[in-house]
Amino acid sequence: MKKAQILVVDDESGVRELVGDVLELEGYNVTIAVDGLDALSHIRRQQFDLYVLDINMPKIDGLVLLEKVRAAGDQTPALLLSARREKDDIHQGFRIGADDYVTKPFSIEELALRVEAILRRTHSLQKSNILRCGPISMDVDQHLVKHEETAIELSPTEYNLLHYLIERKNKVVRKDALMNAVWGIDFENNSTVVETYISYLRKKLHRDGFEGIKTVRGVGFQIVERA
Repeated sequence: MKKAQILVVDDESGVRELVGDVLELEGYNVTIAVDGLDALSHIRRQQFDLYVLDINMPKIDGLVLLEKVRAAGDQTPALLLSARREKDDIHQGFRIGADDYVTKPFSIEELALRVEAILRRTHSLQKSNILRCGPISMDVDQHLVKHEETAIELSPTEYNLLHYLIERKNKVVRKDALMNAVWGIDFENNSTVVETYISYLRKKLHRDGFEGIKTVRGVGFQIVERA
């Protein structure tokens, strides 16, 4: 079974190391961020199964960070950590999309159990089998593509091309691999069919500052979170 990818964000080195060590011992892959800005950098480059966010951090605190990722359409589960016990923090965290809340100091057993519970719950929902890249979401079960909340109508070929790219988000995909996967052409071909359909996708998906479908000259194409 694939290991869950967890991002741990805390400005206290001792807490980061403790949480990271506990979760790695539980069998998860853990990425560490030292503050909210560092976390955003990781989130733009990698897809995670869970965020463990400290609330009280410099630069960007955990609540602001969670608000930013939710506003971008990122529904990755989030567990908040805080030494503060104010109910307003708890209420605000849940209002903006937190899945659970643990108050410092906490037992490592409690933390591990809460993480397991969140991942088990979200795994059982199978995240609706939704692929994401920036403002683009692709619900494979519903065969539905959206830019933010706006549904985008794609032809079957456009859909298959986007699906192949977004499954390999941030990776450069060779043109011949696309021709084989989408059109079933497994030999060298000078056809511009890939470029043509890439242009169709750009016309439909590139809007509101998002221009994520890139041409890597002489190699192929990729879809990225941000330019």
